[in-house]
Amino acid sequence: MSAARRSGEGPAGDRRSGERRAGSRLAGRLPLRTRMALITSAAVALVTVGVCVAAYVVIRYELVRQLDLQLTQQATLLAQERRDEGTGTLYGECRWLAAPACAQVVTPRTGTPGHPAGKDLLIPVTDATRQVAAGTRGAYYSVVTVRGHRMRTLTTPLRGPRALQLAVRSDTVEQGERQAARLLAAIGAAGALLAAGLGYIASRRALAPVTRLTATAERIAATRDPAHRIELPPEEGRRGDEISRLAGSFNTMLGELEESVAAQRRLVADASHELRTPLTALRTNAELLARADRLSPAQRDRAASALGGQLREVTGLVNDLIELARDEEPLPLVEPVRLDLLAARCVEEARSHWAHTAFTAELAEVTVDGVPARLARLLTNLLDNAAKFSPPGAEVEVRLTSGEPAIDLTVRDHGPGIAAEDLPYVFDRFYRSRQARALPGSGLGLAMARQIARAHGSALSAEAADGGGALFRLRIPRHRSGAPGPEA
Repeated sequence: MSAARRSGEGPAGDRRSGERRAGSRLAGRLPLRTRMALITSAAVALVTVGVCVAAYVVIRYELVRQLDLQLTQQATLLAQERRDEGTGTLYGECRWLAAPACAQVVTPRTGTPGHPAGKDLLIPVTDATRQVAAGTRGAYYSVVTVRGHRMRTLTTPLRGPRALQLAVRSDTVEQGERQAARLLAAIGAAGALLAAGLGYIASRRALAPVTRLTATAERIAATRDPAHRIELPPEEGRRGDEISRLAGSFNTMLGELEESVAAQRRLVADASHELRTPLTALRTNAELLARADRLSPAQRDRAASALGGQLREVTGLVNDLIELARDEEPLPLVEPVRLDLLAARCVEEARSHWAHTAFTAELAEVTVDGVPARLARLLTNLLDNAAKFSPPGAEVEVRLTSGEPAIDLTVRDHGPGIAAEDLPYVFDRFYRSRQARALPGSGLGLAMARQIARAHGSALSAEAADGGGALFRLRIPRHRSGAPGPEA
């Protein structure tokens, strides 16, 4: 055999491969609902056909067994009651039995050339029949044709070298077999058609949420609007199966996506609003410096100083926006941090920046896991916020306590406090309360502080302090911290 024929190559192999690929493409183009209906229908039809075939085999076996049992009983009766008549004597057709039947006795020589009884036989005599008469073979059943009728025959040995042949018409049995076959074929075909219809209905109902999900996804892709949702009927929503949970999860994902898109749009709008003023001032001062020959030295110095301050403000704002774009801290930078020493250093730096504010610190010795620079930025933002709203000479109190189940770091000022209507929004980006609108800042410090806290598995909250002022609380769960040392 050639290599081409062994490998299935050649025109026939190419044709079969092309047919398989075409079938795969056709199956891939069918909707999922149709594929599920076809698979379900095929499985049910296969089971139905198998059951019908098994039922036909059982019915046929029982009919033939009943006929064989009848033959055995009549043969036993004939063997017991038979008169001592000569061999080859025919017991006339339908004379001994109630059913259309006939019987005959044969010897090992019956039906051979020259035997006188051979011409009077009704039931065909074969070599197997003569072997039973000779005693070299046991009884057996066979099917013969007598005068145009199909008959079931039992050949059994008698005393002496004789054999009894008993035949009963099997027309009724064969007719019953044909009727059973037609009935079971009709039942199988009806079952297959019913399975196809029910499979399509079941797949249509089961995949209805998937159809809605697909339509919703396509609508979102076309409109770029994540406000759409998958609407489930009440009965489907209460089922709680995998498809319903998928639809619910998709709706939750759409809600998160809508919120993320809205937050992104707000961030862009707020950032553009906050950048517009310093960029306008930068352009104004740059245009002034471009005409420096028309300005006095004092005016040039003021314009240069203003330009430098506005550049620093824009640079700080851009850096804050970049920091807010990060959701998590880089894991390679996480290390055990002595939070009390870090807080003490941040307090010293705040004292140098805010000379008119008194800072007091009561710090327990605590070690936590985190990024030192990010934690320092969090504390600095809290201290700057407290100093900005404190009147000259007022105290800003910093306290670090180690307890169960969490470590608490609080920063309290004695300023005007936070109004109840502003409290839910103090950590929003670019949010400025009425008291803060006249003060310097971009409105990103507290938003950045909360993001750093969340990235470290901690919670940052704001509340009104007893006696006036605001209190910010950083709570670090005990399981997130390192092994704390003894409290100071």
